[in-house]
Amino acid sequence: MHAKTSADKSTELHAHRHGDAKHQHFFEHRSQAVLAWALALTLGFAVVEVVFGFLSNSLALISDAGHMVTDAAALGLALLAQMIAKRPPTSKNSFGFGRAEALAAFVNGLAMLVVVGWIAYEALQRLSQPETVQGGSVMLVATIGLVINIIVAWVLSHDQESVNTKAALVHVMGDLLGSVAAIISGAVIYFSGWMQIDPLLSIFVSLLILKSTFGVLMQSYHFLMEGVPDKIDYVQVGQDLKAIDGVLSVHDLHVWEMSPGFPALIGHLEIRNLDMWPEILANVKAMLLASHGIDHITLQAETPQMADDHEEWVHSLVEKQ
Repeated sequence: MHAKTSADKSTELHAHRHGDAKHQHFFEHRSQAVLAWALALTLGFAVVEVVFGFLSNSLALISDAGHMVTDAAALGLALLAQMIAKRPPTSKNSFGFGRAEALAAFVNGLAMLVVVGWIAYEALQRLSQPETVQGGSVMLVATIGLVINIIVAWVLSHDQESVNTKAALVHVMGDLLGSVAAIISGAVIYFSGWMQIDPLLSIFVSLLILKSTFGVLMQSYHFLMEGVPDKIDYVQVGQDLKAIDGVLSVHDLHVWEMSPGFPALIGHLEIRNLDMWPEILANVKAMLLASHGIDHITLQAETPQMADDHEEWVHSLVEKQ
């Protein structure tokens, strides 16, 4: 009979038995193929746009090329994050690696802010000193880019449960707007020769992208800081727990997401009699799942006497120190 290794013991501790929450540390149905296809399309055309952007001297097209490169980086991070997130929990990371997705989304948002800043700076320079742009080349390449971005956005839209895939989609949608702006810029320059349209549209698109980017940053930041999920009313959860028959009070209550889409709850319930705990716990589990969608629950029961004894013990420790 072989002795159990550290990995075996860790697996036992992470196992879910009958009656435990059936949560996972990641979404099993998330497809890495979705991100892989999007990455291949984006990275392939990014090279084309970079080359033609500099050849045509179009800031709008260069901006779109920059978006495409950033998109490729975002999609690469998203793909890597999903691969990491699917690793099982270990003795060092008992919650698994689901937060890698939110971390990558946050990094993607910061990268987008840098790109937008660079575009705005270049656009302001060109407003005062217009440069000649080849409008016909810009229209052709930007139109192809628009088609590519529509395909990539359609592919990513099939996986909207991942905060990280949403972050990657924000990049692609921003690049789609960049392609539209580049097409308009090329057309105006080709037919009228007005060069200032190129930096003006670049600034306009940058402002549109900022709104979506801040949304992703706030969402990923909220998750990384273990904030209460947006769809859950923390105060209402406490009131519903207190309304359970046999519960006297609720304290030390915390609600967060273990991984995106999987809320968890821990807390202390003061009850009249410990003999009532099995029935109270069953009612609590049913209520939290039905009313708030919370399946992963860890609660500690205590009577008023136990709470008083604990408070006295804490005070005695403080006095000794």
